[in-house]
Amino acid sequence: MAVTCVASSPPFFIFDSQKLSSSTTFAIQSRAFLLSKSRNFFLPQAKSRLNFGSKRSLPSVCFFNTGDKSGNEFREQESEQKWPILRRWEVPWEWQTVSLTSLACGLGFVLAGLVEATAVPYLGIRPEELSLDEKAGILFVDQSITTAVILGVLYGITSTYQLPEDFFKYDWRKPFSLREGWLLWAGVGLVGALVAIGLTGAAMSFFSGETPQRETDALVRLLPLIGSSNVSTACLVGITGILAPLLEETVFRGFFMASLTKWVPTPVAIIISAAVFALAHLTPGEFPQLFVLGTALGISYAQTHNLLTPITIHAFWNSGVILLLTFLQLQGYDIKELLQST
Repeated sequence: MAVTCVASSPPFFIFDSQKLSSSTTFAIQSRAFLLSKSRNFFLPQAKSRLNFGSKRSLPSVCFFNTGDKSGNEFREQESEQKWPILRRWEVPWEWQTVSLTSLACGLGFVLAGLVEATAVPYLGIRPEELSLDEKAGILFVDQSITTAVILGVLYGITSTYQLPEDFFKYDWRKPFSLREGWLLWAGVGLVGALVAIGLTGAAMSFFSGETPQRETDALVRLLPLIGSSNVSTACLVGITGILAPLLEETVFRGFFMASLTKWVPTPVAIIISAAVFALAHLTPGEFPQLFVLGTALGISYAQTHNLLTPITIHAFWNSGVILLLTFLQLQGYDIKELLQST
């Protein structure tokens, strides 16, 4: 129950002036008033009146305020103490910085891709002549450059502000703390994401009556590299299990979601960032699953305020998919058919 401290104003001191007949009477009444005031300052004086010679009364009122914070702020603080997941971040910038930084990160992503595509012919690289291992290596370099560019833009802009200690926090300590253990809550979030995404996929299949197509999914485009060799597998795990989680969680959770908590409650910020996260993948058919995954990632980050938590979930999710498909490929399964059926 929230505790609200409300102080009422002290009693009124009302002074009515009447004309006194002599200065002696005035002195006696003044002395009596001061003595009674020193004994009971906050108690109403029943018949204390001073006369200054005017014919109309001059009321005087004293007000007293014991607190600076409203009841809503007290209730919010108490809720955050009981439920750490509701804690907000101390955001040092305004919405203009959030908008411009997000735009700069998007432009950095596009420009990095254009520069790389332009530079490939000048480097004498012919993609059609490359082996699968070489293609996997180029993809790893491409993702490394993109990650470096976007994180460089993000940190370059935000470093001009005095950042609180829980902004862009990567803390390896206390992995199993019940309140903020990054590894503990990563495990909880991963299990919750698996269950929620499985239920979401089953609900979509049940209501739509048909299996959604994955022809535009990035995973389908990576199928030729999956299981082709140890080098290709290592490059794919590095891309999907390290670089992509580091980049996406820092941008979508570490910056965007945390910034939103300056204007909206944390649960609302989680939902908004999850929707943007799902839309950014440009796969409309998988929006529900990606939205659920983004929500699980946001909840885990809100609980710990440590980016290692959503990064770990994201890394296990992505690399787990790659390793599972590699295993099935080596067992002779047609993984493209499996993906289309699931």
